[in-house]
Formats: sequence, C-alpha cells, structure tokens
Amino acid sequence: MATPARLDFARSARSTVGIEWELALVDADSGDLRQVARTVLDAVGDDDPAIKQELLLNTVEVVSGVCRTVGEAGADLSRAVDRVRELTEPLRVELMSAGTHPFARWAQQKVTDKQRYATLIDRTQWWGRQMLIYGVHVHVGVEDRAKVLPISRALLTTFAHLQSLSASSPFWGGKDTGYASNRALMFQQLPTAGLPFQFEQWSELEAYVGDMLHTGVIDAFDEVRWDVRPSPRFGTIEARICDGSPTLMEVTALAALTHCLVEHFSTLLDGGHPLPTIPPWFAQENKWRSARYGMDAIIITNAAGDEELVTDAVARLLTELAPVAERLGCAQELDSVRVILRKGASYQRQRAVARRHGGELDAVVASLVAEMRAGRPL
Repeated sequence: MATPARLDFARSARSTVGIEWELALVDADSGDLRQVARTVLDAVGDDDPAIKQELLLNTVEVVSGVCRTVGEAGADLSRAVDRVRELTEPLRVELMSAGTHPFARWAQQKVTDKQRYATLIDRTQWWGRQMLIYGVHVHVGVEDRAKVLPISRALLTTFAHLQSLSASSPFWGGKDTGYASNRALMFQQLPTAGLPFQFEQWSELEAYVGDMLHTGVIDAFDEVRWDVRPSPRFGTIEARICDGSPTLMEVTALAALTHCLVEHFSTLLDGGHPLPTIPPWFAQENKWRSARYGMDAIIITNAAGDEELVTDAVARLLTELAPVAERLGCAQELDSVRVILRKGASYQRQRAVARRHGGELDAVVASLVAEMRAGRPL
C-alpha cells in the first residue's frame, strides 16, 4: 500500500455556499457550438475571477463567490453572465446550458490549450473526447472535517432527487437517447468519475488518494471527479450531480435544495442523530434509474429496498426542508423546485419542443437560448 496522502481540510464557515455553472457558446444563427471561449477569456483577462475556462473551447464557466445565501450566489452568477454576454453578442454568439448540446458533433470540438486537458484527452482517448457535457456544481461549507464523510454518504440518499430534477440531456449528436440525463452516464466513463466510495474514516480517503497518486491514476486531488466529493482546498462538500441547467431559476433552486440538505444533515449530526445511508448497490441503481427515467423514476429510498416515485419523494423533502430554508434565507429559491415539478424538468421541455417542431433540434437549441435569456422555464 502506498503512503497515504495528507488531505488538510481548509477552515470554512458553516453552510456558506458557492455555485459553478457551465455555459455553452452557440451560434446565434445556426444554433451549433462556436469555439470562441478563448476570445471571451482573453477579453476578460484577469479582471473577473467569476469567468473561467473549461475543457472545451465552446464552453465558459461562471462561478459565484463564497456566499452566505443562494440568492447572493445567484446574483454573482447573473452579473457574470451579463459580462459574458457583452463579449459574445458582437460575435453573434448566444449562451445556453443543458447537460448536452442537442445536435453538436463531439468530433468537431476543440480542446482548450492547457497541459492538464491535453493529458486527460491523451489518457482517456475516445471517452475523453466525448465529454461534450455541461454541469452545475454546488459547494457548501462544512465547519468540521469529521462531518464531511457522513454528510457525503447521506447525500447519496437524495442523489436521484437532484439528478431527476436537473436532467437536461436527452439528445446526443442529433438523436434522442431515451435517457433523461445522458450526461450522467457518459461522465462516469472517465477514470475516478461516478459515485464516490462510501468511506467511513478520513484516513480511508487519504489512503485511497495516496494509492491513486502512487499509481499515476491522478496527479492531484481535484482529478478525483466523483459526483459528490470533499473539496479540502475550500473546506466544502461539492455536489457535482446536476446536469447543466438552462435557467438561473433552476440553478438557484437546485443549489438551495443542496444547501438545505447539507445543513439539515449537519444539524442532525449536532443532535447526535444517525444520518440516512443507502447501500452502494442501491445508490448505483438509483443513479441509473434517474438518468434513464428522470421525473418518472421509481427510486429506492432506504436499505430495506422501499420504493417511491421520485416526484413524490421530492415533494415530501421540500416540506421537511422548509424550516431549514427559512434559516438559510433560501425559502424562495427552494420553493422554485415546485416550478420544476409543475413545468417539467428540462429534458421533458426539450422533448416537447422537438415534438412540436417535427423533431427539428435547432428549435430545441432556440428554446434553451430563450429560457436562458428569460431566466426561468418557458
């Protein structure tokens, strides 16, 4: 066994929140992807840390600061999006977010000129080049390292709720995949991606990372690309479950749900209560069911194998978390999850647009662009 890695967990204020939102750059006329991220980032320079590069030149990422409330984080994202628009509109480029672009061809996309991305593509080859996907990541501050792994394990019991609500990648390369979130299953093809191991002790995590570093699987901890992972550098738990969300309303709704769950589990630990867990085989099945069926998924809710329609489970959870949302100042954002329940997740809205337009997927892109501008589902 290799020498365990030393993972110092940064000090972080409890239940602070930060959001990362990946945006696709699409042609205003054709709806296809445009490789103009370098132009945008060069214009921004070092002046705006809220606008960052990503793996592909068709993508920029906007990030919030470390915020007390989801509303503050949403305002940060809104400002960053406005700044990106100032630079993309003269190029006749629109912004769009979804788990995948409905018809773009992965083989035509260019990779950002950075050594870590070149290394990734060289190692992962066909699967790495397929990573034409977009997500939303939510960081929540945890004040005590001892809480990180229990809360991370507990989040796996609500994994399917978040994945179903955010599912927005039904199309791939111009075809309907039959999945609500094709992104979820594609991304886990990368080494170290997918569901996390359910470690009990921090020392187990350090031993794992030590082994991965020793054998050359990773060069740094951030190459562990789990759907839920500790972020020692920031002192947070990072939820990387959600597909790219088309609207700021959905981004903040999903962030509020994540924020409330972490705080809820943290409070249970404070009271000496055991946190909910689910066996790894059920967690794996729930991920597949929510990726395949989205809002129609029948999910496994506990170790006994009880099952429930995911939308019913979400509705129950919203009631349970309402007092937590009041405490965190995100009651309005959490309540917006009900808009997703009512209007449908993005994959459902995208398919409805495709049906209305005889399967034409440029109409789906146009609808995603329109929703992004409106800031809410249309």
